[in-house]
Amino acid sequence: MRLDLDLLHTFVVICDTGSLTAAARRVHRSQSALSEQMQKLEDACGRPLLVRGKGGAHPTPAGERLLQHARQLLGMSELAYQDVQGIEIAGTLRLAMTDYFRPAQIIDILARIRARYPRLRLQVSVRKSALIEEDPDDFDIGISMRLVEGARRRKAPDDGRILIAREPVSWIAHDGFKFAGATRWPLVTLPETCSLQRAIIRTLNRHRVKFDVVLTASGVAGLHMAVAAGLGVTCLNASAVPAGARRFVSDELPEMPDAEFSLLPPKPSEPALVGEVRRLLVAQFA
Repeated sequence: MRLDLDLLHTFVVICDTGSLTAAARRVHRSQSALSEQMQKLEDACGRPLLVRGKGGAHPTPAGERLLQHARQLLGMSELAYQDVQGIEIAGTLRLAMTDYFRPAQIIDILARIRARYPRLRLQVSVRKSALIEEDPDDFDIGISMRLVEGARRRKAPDDGRILIAREPVSWIAHDGFKFAGATRWPLVTLPETCSLQRAIIRTLNRHRVKFDVVLTASGVAGLHMAVAAGLGVTCLNASAVPAGARRFVSDELPEMPDAEFSLLPPKPSEPALVGEVRRLLVAQFA
């Protein structure tokens, strides 16, 4: 039995995105076409590989085992193609990124890139977006966040950067959090150097919402711990909302702008390696 690489690719994308709907958007095919592909792969393997429900799709125990092989097979296929084409992704590359971008997934994504390209040495630093924007010479590729609202929400950036995600930003709190009718909202935030933190404070003041900053965390992980402890509410983009938290809706809390994540524009005369890795990241993060 020879497994079809195209079917394996679809299977991996479904597992990575968590649903056929999201996977269909990534591979630019219809959901019914992906469902048909998965039926063919399950028929070839002789057992179910995905569990599908209202919460999305996730691999069965057999699917988990196949997923590991599928990643290796796809990686070897890509390496073989690059070798034939004379492309070598090898060397050291410095990546700077905001920790708002997919904090629960980014480590796994970077680990897969490292496994697929063993000769590539990634040096990753997590920084505030403002610092990434201000000092682009300190790294090779930067991933930063901007807040966009109004008409800009539907427009792609026009300054050379590559848009990789646009996510809604909403008020969140722990599942068990209740606002007991106090006059001031308990707020957990990041330091003033954070653009989202400044937007939160500015928006609350503009709408004359009374609040107290009950905790200032140094990073998104600290916000997650504060929210899990039920200390208060905060704002986060969709991919940064931790397990156990939920969107908190109140007429008093104003709407927030969307978060836009982008790869900074290529630098003049950058090495070919950097361009290849940028294209790789675009494919991984799309």
